[in-house]
Amino acid sequence: MRLAALVLIVLVFGALAWVRLAPSDPDRWHVNPLTARDPASPNFARIVPGEIVTAEDPATLARRIDAALLAMPRVRRLAGDPESGWVTYVARSRLLGFPDYVTVRTLAADRGATFAALSRSRFGRSDMGVNAARMQALRAALE
Repeated sequence: MRLAALVLIVLVFGALAWVRLAPSDPDRWHVNPLTARDPASPNFARIVPGEIVTAEDPATLARRIDAALLAMPRVRRLAGDPESGWVTYVARSRLLGFPDYVTVRTLAADRGATFAALSRSRFGRSDMGVNAARMQALRAALE
């Protein structure tokens, strides 16, 4: 019985370590949010082009989005940069470090700029609304 409990403990800690330490491959996660399909699991959220339109140019909007996302807890850039108008970020949960990937692409719009954003979880089927809340916080930061 003690051996089974020990094996279970090792497996649980191994799984938790994998969640926290698994490498984030930019080739897999730095996708174009304009053309990327919705993930198979429901743990994602989007902002579609035209939902938010600003009077500023796309480069300025990209810098504001970058600042807003990097101001959120445990968020860092994975690939791209604001100057290119296409950036992917990794946002990790506080307790277990579950990674979510947020990809943003800024675009020119009539008399200004808009963007597309896709926020999705790497593991699991439920994100308990975290990705939708993150997109709502981004909307609020840009108002």
